[in-house]
Amino acid sequence: MLEGNTTTVEQTLGQATAANGRKKRRAWLAGGILLLIVAAAAVGILLRPSGKAVGFQTQPVQQGDLAVTVSATGNLEATNQVEVGSELSGTITRMTADYNDTVEARQPLAYLNDVQYEAAVLRSRAEVASARANYQEALATRDAAAKQLQRYRKTRELTNGKLPSLDDLEQAEAELKRSKAALAAAAAAITVAQANLKSDEADLAKTVIYAPISGVVLSRDVEPGQTVAASLEAPVLFVLAEDLRRMELQVDVDEADVGQVRENQTAAFTVDAYPDRTFAARITQVRYGAETTDGVVTYKAVLAVENPDLLLRPGMTATADITVLKTENTLLVPNAALRFTPAAPAAGEGKRRGLLSSLLPGPPRRPRAKKSAGTETAHANGKKARVWMLQGDRPRPVPVDIIATDGALTAVRSAELQPGMELIVNALNTQK
Repeated sequence: MLEGNTTTVEQTLGQATAANGRKKRRAWLAGGILLLIVAAAAVGILLRPSGKAVGFQTQPVQQGDLAVTVSATGNLEATNQVEVGSELSGTITRMTADYNDTVEARQPLAYLNDVQYEAAVLRSRAEVASARANYQEALATRDAAAKQLQRYRKTRELTNGKLPSLDDLEQAEAELKRSKAALAAAAAAITVAQANLKSDEADLAKTVIYAPISGVVLSRDVEPGQTVAASLEAPVLFVLAEDLRRMELQVDVDEADVGQVRENQTAAFTVDAYPDRTFAARITQVRYGAETTDGVVTYKAVLAVENPDLLLRPGMTATADITVLKTENTLLVPNAALRFTPAAPAAGEGKRRGLLSSLLPGPPRRPRAKKSAGTETAHANGKKARVWMLQGDRPRPVPVDIIATDGALTAVRSAELQPGMELIVNALNTQK
């Protein structure tokens, strides 16, 4: 009975020991599995991408010509535009020219009522005739006075001074002087009368309005039967433009651009009437006088324009692009390539982190200060700059010398660049 009990106790203890061993193995197994899971998670964190892949947008280097232009707006004008007026007052009786008519110099354009002016001419002619008659009368009087004085002197000589009396002799001498003065006055009266006649004849001629130049009638401001008054200033009847096959374009150049504008530079301009057509012009004058409008200072530039087809008309608004600089057969890079600067990597970026550091949070990183744009500005001001191209998967700087820019492309010199090479113009961030 005792032996049976002892065996039973040993069996019981053995069974308990075996159970405890199984529990410990299970605990170790669970711990190992947990450790494997944590390690796998850490490795996944280390090998996982940052979530942001960096790519680059590129554009090729070109070779060609570059033209730098200055834009300005203005109006087309005739090279010689004349306002035709009337120096006289009167009623328009007839007109022989109308809008768009081509006229020649000294061609009659309009006629004023000339009745009173013809009457004035007739009166002046009569005054001239009267003055000439008065002159003849004065001439006869002078001759008579001279003969009378001559007789008195001879008689006095023959009578040994007895006759005529000395008083009579002195009166004869005075009469001769008065007749000479009257003759001079009569001659002057003739001159005055002739001057009045000439003035009246000129007024009569002005009743016909003539074209002072050959050209085209741009405007006509009067109608037949209308009365014009020229008491204070000459009223404008017609506006004539000389040969419209040659015109001029007057544009306002901004003060920031006027230093680049020179005589004989070429330009191309457009007008609203022909938006799909470009016209050529050449600068003939850049004026020194400034014009200020709403605080904006501009300078007038005059451009010569050929208009053989008479498509352009005075007063049209034009936008001109003046070519101030042109380079030929040069390397051209996009302006975006000159503005591009690769982002600097963050501190510690790219270094493999240990398991513990991956699992444990560290202190927050401070972002690095961005690179100042002053360097790029200094390069531009000093005609020095750099562009970036890919070497493998990393940007590599290439120094260049800036020649000129038109706002979209820049002409450069560089021993490392060739046409067709791709330059970075932008960084692309792709989320993963």
